[in-house]
Amino acid sequence: MSNPDSAMQQYRNVQRHGAVPEASPHQLIAMLFNGALDNLAAARGAIERSDVQTKGEKLGRAIAIIDNLRAALDMDAGGGIAENLRNLYDYMETRLLRANVDSDPVAVDEVVELIRQIKSGWDGIAVQPEVKTETAGQV
Repeated sequence: MSNPDSAMQQYRNVQRHGAVPEASPHQLIAMLFNGALDNLAAARGAIERSDVQTKGEKLGRAIAIIDNLRAALDMDAGGGIAENLRNLYDYMETRLLRANVDSDPVAVDEVVELIRQIKSGWDGIAVQPEVKTETAGQV
């Protein structure tokens, strides 16, 4: 995933301003996963309450986050994994659009499980701390 600026902007849209400025690109993507899961949980609750407006808003936000996750993929460096993720994100968006039309909690649950699986893999990636180099003359 190579577009941390886009990811940061999307995360700002899901209203978690406090941690974003200090977050690494890896953390930003993790925050996007969390934001998607939060919105899907709220959408699921709205479906159960027959709250059509909230359902649409929360599913729309989740779809926007997934769209941003797809846009952050580095298709050149990511190869087959990036292509598979792109296809999976496309599938998730299709399922959420259908969930919105049909008020289908099963479709929401399916996408939640897919995001949890991807997030679990993402969280398992060890991020190497940045190594700062000193130039001559600096202490």
